[in-house]
Amino acid sequence: MKNMSRFLTPTNISLANSASAGTDLIYKSLEYKAASVLLVLAICGTGIIGNIMVVLVVLTARHMRTPTNCYLVSLAVADLMVLVAAGLPNISDSLIEKWIYGHVGCLGITYLQYLGINVSSCSITAFTVERYIAICHPIKAQSICTVSRAKKILAFLWAVTSFYCMLWFFLVDININNRQNAQCGYKVSRNLYLPIYFIDFTIFYVIPLIVATVLYGLIGRVLFLSPIPNQIETGMERWKERPGTESSSSQSSSRTSKGGVSSRKQVTKMLAVVVILFALLWMPYRTIVVVNSFIDKQYENAWFLLFCRLCVYANSAINPVIYNLMSQKFRSAFKKLCNCSRDDIQQRPLYTTPLNYSVVRTPITGSPEVNGKQQGEKQTQQEEASNIKTEGGKSSSKEQMYFSVV
Repeated sequence: MKNMSRFLTPTNISLANSASAGTDLIYKSLEYKAASVLLVLAICGTGIIGNIMVVLVVLTARHMRTPTNCYLVSLAVADLMVLVAAGLPNISDSLIEKWIYGHVGCLGITYLQYLGINVSSCSITAFTVERYIAICHPIKAQSICTVSRAKKILAFLWAVTSFYCMLWFFLVDININNRQNAQCGYKVSRNLYLPIYFIDFTIFYVIPLIVATVLYGLIGRVLFLSPIPNQIETGMERWKERPGTESSSSQSSSRTSKGGVSSRKQVTKMLAVVVILFALLWMPYRTIVVVNSFIDKQYENAWFLLFCRLCVYANSAINPVIYNLMSQKFRSAFKKLCNCSRDDIQQRPLYTTPLNYSVVRTPITGSPEVNGKQQGEKQTQQEEASNIKTEGGKSSSKEQMYFSVV
């Protein structure tokens, strides 16, 4: 049996070291168990349902299959892994106070947990780069930012991250804590784990945040402080126009350009919020792990460790809520998936421009090409009109019937 006086329980994503007497009492208290189970269950349940809906709406709705949404599907799948592999075992640990999934479960759940954490970070970095190319280099984006290329990039990221996370198969094992309960923890000493942790911390937290900060700064400068996007899109529209087109087509392309820029701003704001929440909600856990890596007596307040776990779970659960609040397309797709909008007519395009068909018995105004013939008809119609008027004046010389088709 190994001395696990200082280890990190990977299935809880929290510092769960050898608890002191006071901390042990907190873990066993009814208040802690109730708060832990109810809060984790609520957050994870909401996140699991929301992320499944994100995957379904992108896969089932053709208009939702965009490069950006491909990365959001990858993020949703990764968040599902975190919620299932980290959140749900936390509930059983709180209720039963021991590990019940065996050695294979310890290896598999730990692997899936860290795979989800790392892939979510890679997905955030990927859609940040995609947004930068789409907005700051729109000409190149036409060939670079495609759905097929996004799928290839995601396949590469998942393959590399899956291989990298296989390291955890050799780092975890079943151990017995001071309460004589089985627990899934590290089988190597803390000193050997620290370099691995800091590599993980740098690659999947520090670097993505630096990249996101720089690229979103460039995106903001171009999208919000510069008229370049308007000029580029308007210029592209004019280049596609024929030489003889009039100002009406220019006005139409200008309106289209403004709509496209507004849509891009909205998507960029939504993704920026996702990145900011990723940084903020992971900060408590990252901070406490860094602090406890350098101090002799670890900080082990049970309620703060629960708060750190809840922040991590919330980060994986909140993204679908952000999509629903900030994206009209996602909101409509969610409603359709939930059968909230059952009127099929609302989903079809409506032709609101009336088409007027008229049958008019009026003098026909002549055109230069048929002037002679129409002059004769005009005289005949004038004579008939004068005869009708003198006989009774009851009939009008003009009758109109309009038929509108909407």
